[in-house]
Amino acid sequence: MTADTKTRHVVLSGCSGGGKSTLLAELSRRGFATVPEPGRRIVAQEMDGVGAALPWVNMEIFARRAMELARTDRQQVATVEGWVFFDRGLVDAALALEHACGASVATTLDPSERYHDVVFLTPPWPEIYRQNTERRHSYAQAIDEYTRLRAGYLMLGYDIVVLPKTDVAARADFIVARLGCA
Repeated sequence: MTADTKTRHVVLSGCSGGGKSTLLAELSRRGFATVPEPGRRIVAQEMDGVGAALPWVNMEIFARRAMELARTDRQQVATVEGWVFFDRGLVDAALALEHACGASVATTLDPSERYHDVVFLTPPWPEIYRQNTERRHSYAQAIDEYTRLRAGYLMLGYDIVVLPKTDVAARADFIVARLGCA
């Protein structure tokens, strides 16, 4: 993966239930390459099987699987030209692992695994937050996660841009304008 390619890998992170997946779908509709959230894919797979890697069963196993999947995702889009948007990714998984078992992000992430310097965070937004069979944590837990993610990305030297609480088209317009990738 070239340095230029990595600089076009953009993470959408932030509060669970904050609209990341909806935003990713809008960016895909506009022709951008996108990568779905590793955690959602793991939860769907685990709910169809044994369920040992579910975050509410064993967060450490879940986070380790999410890291593996995020690394695979990066490899699969390494040759894509243009902007690639990730619904969460390797940093989110590494921060979840650190929270689950204390494994330092400094030891689980390689500096060569950086994404674009600007990370877009969806803020806590109670009006759209919903629990369901795949998102079992409370809104308060989602806010705690958001706080950890924001602090973690800042600690790693990323430029945090908090997305406005507005409709999905306006959010996508905001990102495209901020990156200059119209």
